[in-house]
Amino acid sequence: MLEVITPAEMADVVNIAALEQAVSTNGYRDNTPYPHIVLENFLRDEWFEAVVAEFPAIAAEKWTNYSHVNERKFANQKYETWGSATRHVVSVLNSPAFVDWLGRVTGIEGLIIDESFEGGGMHQSIAGGYLNVHADFTVHPHHRHWQRRVNLLLYCNRDWRSEYGGELELWSRDMKRCEKRVAPLKNRVLIFNTDMDSFHGHPDPLTTPVGVARQSLALYYFTQEEAPVVRSTEYRARPGDGAKRALIFADKQALRGFDWAKRRFNIGNDFASRVLGAVERFRRR
Repeated sequence: MLEVITPAEMADVVNIAALEQAVSTNGYRDNTPYPHIVLENFLRDEWFEAVVAEFPAIAAEKWTNYSHVNERKFANQKYETWGSATRHVVSVLNSPAFVDWLGRVTGIEGLIIDESFEGGGMHQSIAGGYLNVHADFTVHPHHRHWQRRVNLLLYCNRDWRSEYGGELELWSRDMKRCEKRVAPLKNRVLIFNTDMDSFHGHPDPLTTPVGVARQSLALYYFTQEEAPVVRSTEYRARPGDGAKRALIFADKQALRGFDWAKRRFNIGNDFASRVLGAVERFRRR
């Protein structure tokens, strides 16, 4: 259960000056390849350090292992397993005051939080991890009329080095070119519209040393719509991906089948991970 957060408590956690500057400059909606903004020093230092310290080691009881053709990452969307500082920060980012700011900077009215953190929460990727370029699923799997509108990614890495890789690539809507790269630097937040063609990912495997992970908090915001178009995650190959293109497509088709089953039978993400992993192991035989 999320904490009830006052505006004063929000100001204690988040860099309010940066938020208000983002609204006054109105740069979000004009950014390319789709509306987005990058803010530095997003959390106050003590809260950022507390969240980073609470990222648990990767263990089966806390992390879902997504390991298939289109991604290699670990995720934990179980709010009750997170540390107290992480729960407090996430409560702030789901508070009415913060959602009001998010609506003002994006120009999207009526944003809805997701207390189930479907597909979001704590994310980690270790050496060899990647996430192929994609546009996100469009409708919440358990709320048919919730259209996904905004992603917030807070990078929780203290000393990220360029040689590790892991930059989030923002691709043109026609998937012809990467227009921007966002490194997962300390206390940086990336917020962007999740449209049908908001293509993004970090598709090249990480080269981090043992003991170093690419860490982030991911929160998604929705709006209530009468008849939103339902589509699962749309993975795409890059122009230079060559033979890998067929594997990306085949894995995407398997994901679509599972996405249908997930919505129809209310299947959880842990089961999804096991099914997609089994499909890939079968393919490799």
